[in-house]
Amino acid sequence: MNVNIVLSLVAVVVLGALAFLGGSAPALQGVFGILIPYIAFVMFLGGFIWRIMKWAKSPVPFRIPTTCGQQKSLSWIKHDKIENPTTGIGVVIRMALEILTFRSLFRNTKAKIIGDRISYELELWLWLFALVFHYSFLAVLVRHMRFFLEPVPVCITFLEAVDGFFQIGLPIVLMSGVLLFAAVAFLFLRRIATPTLRYASLAADYFPLFLIMTIAGTGMYMRYFLRVDVVAVKELTMGLATLHPSIPANIDPFLFVHLFLVCVLFVYFPFSKLMHAGGIFFSPTRNMANNSRIKRHINPWNPDLPFVTYEKYENAFREKMIEAGIPVEKES
Repeated sequence: MNVNIVLSLVAVVVLGALAFLGGSAPALQGVFGILIPYIAFVMFLGGFIWRIMKWAKSPVPFRIPTTCGQQKSLSWIKHDKIENPTTGIGVVIRMALEILTFRSLFRNTKAKIIGDRISYELELWLWLFALVFHYSFLAVLVRHMRFFLEPVPVCITFLEAVDGFFQIGLPIVLMSGVLLFAAVAFLFLRRIATPTLRYASLAADYFPLFLIMTIAGTGMYMRYFLRVDVVAVKELTMGLATLHPSIPANIDPFLFVHLFLVCVLFVYFPFSKLMHAGGIFFSPTRNMANNSRIKRHINPWNPDLPFVTYEKYENAFREKMIEAGIPVEKES
């Protein structure tokens, strides 16, 4: 088996076991239930802001939007206003399609050699499961806000009702958690089933997949099989949210496994590839209008250097130019 897969899996298992042991010891429950969540939140928020500020300060002196076809030119030449926008509204539309529908991923192709020719195929399954993964993750994250808010906002209650529309037994099966686990499993299996992708994958590619898969799995296990005390969970989370933390007496130790792995994900997020969630807004190939033929762009980071005309240059080096046989405008 690939060593990167083994290392990532072992790391997640060790973290989960450490949290279970800590949650089973009453003396350590305050560490895993109060101290670590606060540290994780501060590191997530601080790391996120740090990465965003670092990208915001990065100089982008030139217009480098990706192009697909002809940019805006003569009126009788076809121009794609979404792929090659020349206005701010066009950029907003392109960014919205990229963020909400993963437009570039939908247009992604893979090359295969069939016989003696190269064939290009759309990777629609990757696009579909990536869309399912991100929207399911968002739904799960928003649903969990009910543990930190009292009263629970109507929008979260409505989302939970829609999420459990296909009622299967009690408690109601929430489809976002099931779809999240299925989507992460697909992304993992795709990564190990494709030889070229498996060769290029590192431990940093497998670790977040195992981490999110375990978080989703432990969450479903607590909801449908362990049946943890929701009131105790609400008491713990509301204490964290109101800065009056306390550990309920009847809290299940397995909850600390789920909570600790979420904290690990929060700490890992700003310093990993997962930060593309914020980085997409700073992509110069996506957030710039392609108006280089309409407007002259001057690099604001250019140093203010003295400009030397050719006349001054020739006056300074006329004798040497004549000796070298270089023609001059004025003889000495």
